[in-house]
Amino acid sequence: MKGWRSGWWALALAACGGPPADLPTAERDSLARAGSAHAEWRSYGGTYDEQRHSRLKQIDTGNVSRLGVAWTYDLKTGRGVEATPIVADGVMYVTSAWSVLHALDAKTGRELWVHDPQVDRAVGAKACCDVVNRGVAIRDGVVFLGVLDGRLQALDARTGKLLWSVMTVDPSKPYTITGAPRVVKDMVLIGNGGAELGVRGYLSAYDVKTGALRWRFYTVPNPRKAPDGAASDDALARIANPTWGDRGAWIRDGGGGTVWDSIVYDEVNDQVIFGVGNGSPWNADVRDPGGGDNLFLSSIVAVDADTGAYRWHYQTTPRDHWDYTATQTIILADLPLGEGGRPRRVVMQAPKNGFFYVLDARTGAFLSGTPFVPQTWTTGLDAKGRPIEVKAARYARDLVLVSPGPLGAHNWQPMAFNPGTGLVYIPAQEVPQAMRADALFASRPVAWNTGMDFAAGLTPELPPGALKALRAGMKGRLIAWDPVRRAPRWTVEHEGPWNGGVLSTAGGLVFQGKLNGELVAYDAVSGRRLWGMNLKAGVAAPPVTYMVDGEQYVAVATGWGSAFALAAGFAFDPAVPPAVGRVVAFRLDAKGTVPDPPLEPIDATPKAPAFGDAKLVAAGMVHYARNCAVCHGQLAISSGVLPDLRWSPIAADPASWAEVVLKGALRDRGMVSFARYLTPADAEAVRAYVLHQAHRAPS
Repeated sequence: MKGWRSGWWALALAACGGPPADLPTAERDSLARAGSAHAEWRSYGGTYDEQRHSRLKQIDTGNVSRLGVAWTYDLKTGRGVEATPIVADGVMYVTSAWSVLHALDAKTGRELWVHDPQVDRAVGAKACCDVVNRGVAIRDGVVFLGVLDGRLQALDARTGKLLWSVMTVDPSKPYTITGAPRVVKDMVLIGNGGAELGVRGYLSAYDVKTGALRWRFYTVPNPRKAPDGAASDDALARIANPTWGDRGAWIRDGGGGTVWDSIVYDEVNDQVIFGVGNGSPWNADVRDPGGGDNLFLSSIVAVDADTGAYRWHYQTTPRDHWDYTATQTIILADLPLGEGGRPRRVVMQAPKNGFFYVLDARTGAFLSGTPFVPQTWTTGLDAKGRPIEVKAARYARDLVLVSPGPLGAHNWQPMAFNPGTGLVYIPAQEVPQAMRADALFASRPVAWNTGMDFAAGLTPELPPGALKALRAGMKGRLIAWDPVRRAPRWTVEHEGPWNGGVLSTAGGLVFQGKLNGELVAYDAVSGRRLWGMNLKAGVAAPPVTYMVDGEQYVAVATGWGSAFALAAGFAFDPAVPPAVGRVVAFRLDAKGTVPDPPLEPIDATPKAPAFGDAKLVAAGMVHYARNCAVCHGQLAISSGVLPDLRWSPIAADPASWAEVVLKGALRDRGMVSFARYLTPADAEAVRAYVLHQAHRAPS
């Protein structure tokens, strides 16, 4: 009877484009195996399989040109927005910066309630890549929110009332949460971030009703290689511990391996599969001198859904040295890769290191790995899927240009899979990085501890044309990748890197937002551009689609930030103007508009004369690169997310500068004191460098 019901629902869905609004939760969950979202968008990747593909096809290749703005909603933030809107029972739940959650009428955009978890703004200093949040999970009228400061909260979906809240991390350490929770059975799963600053990663499962911890899986060894009393104890003792040495910064800085994004539930095999992040520090020679592969860094790991017990792993980058996380989108699908071309359930990922991987979902067996962007760090993979490294790419004291760089060939922006075309749509990029070991490295609390020199290759006086050359080497594209033939079907080149996540639909469409503010619809088969609209703010977040009262909507959150936006302001000319993030929803024949950004333009002029000799300015450049660049931009050029220090009136006055930099006068805005890292003389050298860059800006 159960099989008959499932088959009946499949036929009904094919006919009407989505399940009835009153379909029981259990029935909705069983349909998740199909991999495609329906009239609602109830989970981060659309369904358990996280294919980000919708069966809705009211909007298709023939009528997408009629898309218009149905409504907009102001998220009231100028910081990064990376949220996937969740749509359930006619309500959209979308997060903005500082983990603020907004509940909206999905048809009109009317605000229903707002939950602000009141994050201490000083916690922003712990966030490697802006104070972003990627979304929520929902189950049985309860919304689950991961908060930047490490809390996991459960809220009444109708009212926003807080039901329970648990701290999932040690708040004395630089942990953060930016990823979306996942609900699996009667548990809510959440990871964390912070490996740039120095933490030990893990994935935790909590009871959906009480918030009680059910299990935890650590991804790297206990510093003493002792048991934790956790689900990971056996796997660490047998598999991971022998791949780490007994000395190095990892013992003090945790080793890294944070699970900061991808988590999927493989319902067929009743397992949770998740991606593990980079090492802490990045530099393996500092992290673990003389050690081995450092499992489970940069790995895809599968564990039993009920207990968290280890099932299998595959390491994409052994002994990670470049911040090559494996936390990027994990997609489950059935591909004709079995014996005789029969369907085989697989795991697909395109992580930072530039290879597209296909693994057997049940065993983790390596099936294929193919470069999808140019690389300089390897010459390929061996028969077992292990990278064949270019020796020079493992940087030490000599400067090495590495591609992909730490921003990756594909970062957090989700890719999508269309089971009809058989194609994976990847928001890919090329962002090379000059890398060199940091000769001054020493672990510092609540500061970036990578072991890599961020001033590598830079001088206060760049050669003529250097900035233009840097920009020319940075590329972005949308790739339609055939995972069976292991090659691109088509490619669309973008103006630059760091574009938005992707949505696929049964209407034959692929939607992607771009850094320049456009939302674009492409033909899923050919890549031909069919429609686009300027949303007046950069888009990094992925779109979703849903149906209300018989009409299909496409929605996306705007407002860009995160790693590239903070660190790579030099990539933009003219500078990216500040903008307020919004949710913008579209439907056929709607006539709305996107309002202009309400922020005043920046007075981009120096506020004080340049000062200091070449030696002082050079010293300031090094201190700036080590302490400021990851938030305020390399070369002291901001991208509009955080203040451009070159134009700040604070830089004009040494006393005001010292109050902010050394005494934390702007702590309530996330600018904490750097007195433990910078002397007064160091801080003044940084000011000299900032003003030097301000006066050089016109040239």
